[in-house]
Amino acid sequence: MANGESEVGADAPAGGFVQLLTPDGERVDSATTADGVTYSVDFTDDEYRELYRDLVTVRRLDAEATALQRQGELGIWASLLGQEAAQVGSGRALRPQDMAFPTYREHGVLYTRGIDPIMPFGLFRGVDQGGWDANKYKFNGYTIVIGSQTLHATGYAMGITMDGKTGTPDGEAVIAYFGDGATSQGEVNESFVWAGVFHAPMVFFCQNNQYAISEPLERQTRIPLYRRAAGFGFPGVRIDGNDVLATYAVTRAALDQARNGQGPTLIEAYTYRMGAHTSSDDPTRYRIASEVESWKAKDPISRLKAFLTKQQIADDTFFGEVDDSARTLALDLRERVLAMPDPQPVSMFDHVYPNGSPEIDAQRAQFAAYEASFEGSAH
Repeated sequence: MANGESEVGADAPAGGFVQLLTPDGERVDSATTADGVTYSVDFTDDEYRELYRDLVTVRRLDAEATALQRQGELGIWASLLGQEAAQVGSGRALRPQDMAFPTYREHGVLYTRGIDPIMPFGLFRGVDQGGWDANKYKFNGYTIVIGSQTLHATGYAMGITMDGKTGTPDGEAVIAYFGDGATSQGEVNESFVWAGVFHAPMVFFCQNNQYAISEPLERQTRIPLYRRAAGFGFPGVRIDGNDVLATYAVTRAALDQARNGQGPTLIEAYTYRMGAHTSSDDPTRYRIASEVESWKAKDPISRLKAFLTKQQIADDTFFGEVDDSARTLALDLRERVLAMPDPQPVSMFDHVYPNGSPEIDAQRAQFAAYEASFEGSAH
């Protein structure tokens, strides 16, 4: 892995990044970093079409969730609008045995892991804790505390090494997601230290969407984020985060290096949050409309659609079918979210300890009696 970027693309930031698909939909055969590492992909036509389907579906589901929140059906929602390529590309790069540790925005990665899209909605609707079987899906629960999931991921990765599950092509690897703002958190930097020192088999995947809520990137760092990796003793590379092909290629290479015992990598996916940080945020207070418009020209879905059209890999019939399929899935999701039952208040005691506890049992009984005291009265 390289401590450097390629100079591909006129839209690249200073220093460049790895890019395999330009905003105009032009395919780049390969991209070579300053350190001489070359990245490329070799997809079939069907695989290109499936990547497009993933991107469109994930965006449509996200839009439905935003609408549900605005209609009062969700307490809050963290949109991924604009970051679909970073999430789908990296998610598809994972092998079945790999483990992912998300923030609260990785709906696209969740989708690629085969998890029912409704799963996180219990959390955002406030009817459950948003839990699922992390071991079954190799996808940890959503993490709200900024940066803390990187500590969990690093510890898990260290455990993989101790269990002898690395050092071969079929070994395991870990990926931890976080944003540019999280790189200022102590937890993330502590994770870098431990991962570097213990040669942990993991990839730190930073989605640099340019804003830590309202703070722009220049108030977070004076150097490109990927370059921080060198100070912790492992490589870093910056990619065009709106390019699903480059995202896939670099993430797959980094994960394979990790599983083969070559230690961690930091990937900086240079992308943009097109919407608000969450539905509670008003981005018009800290960024200008012209900036948003300039990033729309780099849209991850538009560029892949342009490529598919130019290469005659897909036509209007295919694009229409994908749109219809995504719309149907979104409407189904809406109906299922609205049908979610409200939990019984006493259920809050159910999963505190796996084998129960006399103290919890006593608290449950006390609460149940208190709740019963309201029966038959107006409250």
